Amino acid sequence: MAEPYRFEEGSIPLLVSIPHDGRHVPDEIAARMTEAGRGIPDTDWHVGRLYDFVGGLGASVLAATHSRYVVDLNRDPAGEALYPGADNTEIVPTTTFDRQPIYLLGNAPDASEIAARIATYWQPHHERLVAEIDRIRARFGFAVVLDAHSIGSEVPRFFDGRLTDLNFGTASGASADPGLAARAFRVLETADGYSAVLDGRFTGGYITRQYGVPAEDVHVMQLELSQRIYMNESPPFAFRPDLAAPLVSVLRRLIEEMIAWTRERR
Repeated sequence: MAEPYRFEEGSIPLLVSIPHDGRHVPDEIAARMTEAGRGIPDTDWHVGRLYDFVGGLGASVLAATHSRYVVDLNRDPAGEALYPGADNTEIVPTTTFDRQPIYLLGNAPDASEIAARIATYWQPHHERLVAEIDRIRARFGFAVVLDAHSIGSEVPRFFDGRLTDLNFGTASGASADPGLAARAFRVLETADGYSAVLDGRFTGGYITRQYGVPAEDVHVMQLELSQRIYMNESPPFAFRPDLAAPLVSVLRRLIEEMIAWTRERR
């Protein structure tokens, strides 16, 4: 079985989490999927590539290897809706973001299979995440996590019109130190050529809300990128180096500002 995650231990109190860039679907699951499902269109395409520089700055990196269609690492394993009252995808999605069925008729996973996927893929990833947060906090006294995501610029199922370019989430202020969050968001809102919003449509998913506990000195923030600013949004979802280069410069400034905050804490 393929490893459920890729992990690189860093040397500073910052972890970059990338839960939706994985693309692997085990053969036994793929055989039951529709053509639309096998295309895994709702991947956070190329996010790992955008943040490839962070290891060189000393940050730890935890990245999924498997597709979110196998199990969604940023959802509550108990099935609680991420955004109550809005349309939500499940921890094991059965439809794509544009409402196409992921599984052939009669082949969707039942409750026992969902539980098995949570145990096999979701649980090890979160155990590694918790262990790294605990290691960082034990060494430095606090921990900072950036949960890195992207999504199509126009997804009517979840939001109207075109998405803001840079969507920064702090669980509406509950998941991170307000000074840290303000400094980080300042980098985004002053970035030339990009629109930015704080705690707008995307305030942070399960990872941000579950593990961001400022009272315990664990500070978690989510950044959701609009995919139009760095890639082609139609298959085969090609990376656009010409678009991505200025974005990576912004992301580097964001990470460096977070690192500066951690140095001031030490």
